[in-house]
Amino acid sequence: MWPSVPGPLRVRPLPREATASYLTRLAATYRLTPAQLLDGHGITVTGTEHTPPAAEIRLNAEAARRLSGFTRIPLTHLTRALPHLRPPAPSSANTGAHGTPTAHWHALEPALQPLPACTACTIRRSPHTAAPAWIHPPPGLPRNMICTRHQQASSDPRHTAPLDIRPVPELTQAHLHARRRRTPTSLSWASTITTRWYDHQQHVHERWHTRLHRLTATNPHLASGSASPALTCRELITYPETLTLATALDRLPPNPLTRTHQTAFLHQLADRLQLPRLAPADHDLLWKRLTTH
Repeated sequence: MWPSVPGPLRVRPLPREATASYLTRLAATYRLTPAQLLDGHGITVTGTEHTPPAAEIRLNAEAARRLSGFTRIPLTHLTRALPHLRPPAPSSANTGAHGTPTAHWHALEPALQPLPACTACTIRRSPHTAAPAWIHPPPGLPRNMICTRHQQASSDPRHTAPLDIRPVPELTQAHLHARRRRTPTSLSWASTITTRWYDHQQHVHERWHTRLHRLTATNPHLASGSASPALTCRELITYPETLTLATALDRLPPNPLTRTHQTAFLHQLADRLQLPRLAPADHDLLWKRLTTH
């Protein structure tokens, strides 16, 4: 069995951090590349290495065990923090058998790439290096990273750094109230509907335009990005309304609403969205949801 020699420097993973991100930060602490770090532990690497967030890396059971020993972090804790680490197989853990340690790099599609993590949280967990961290957003919520403690957020892997959201306090407030889970179906409908409203400048567009202006004014680096802030910040800008709409859709009965109940629902939704009235057009996706079984 390969001896697990603990490393002298402590680097803690962030919750839901990408494995590639953690390995990059860990290696940077020792002024190494991820390939050099893995090679030093006798781990065979396949695939093409890319910097986060373009790629992720998975370790087999023995490689994960060696990483756990070096970082002085129990494997169960490491697996919980790194959702893409891939824990050791139960059969291997029970029998004590250890195979050849391997790790494999694989490219990630943009929709699956991790998001920039809060810089303040990252520094606390890796005080010996300034390497950024990337985290996978939690399931069951819109694809955002929001740190309510340090007022930072991100919603697109094309963001080179998290955004300062102090001028937009409603994002933090919405996230603090997002602990009550919405059903995946309602959340999917709500996200699709608010995205359509945003793209077509409907209903809440003036409020969303104000949020976009505040974000771009506070985060000038957005202007130099590879895509328009109006696109890369869309999930963040619509976040409060998406959660509000998802909550309302969760309360709908399983059968289609009558016209009277549809009108009552729209009045209640307008109140929750803080709109004087809500009159969606006939082709609005909200109507389709209200008439869907």
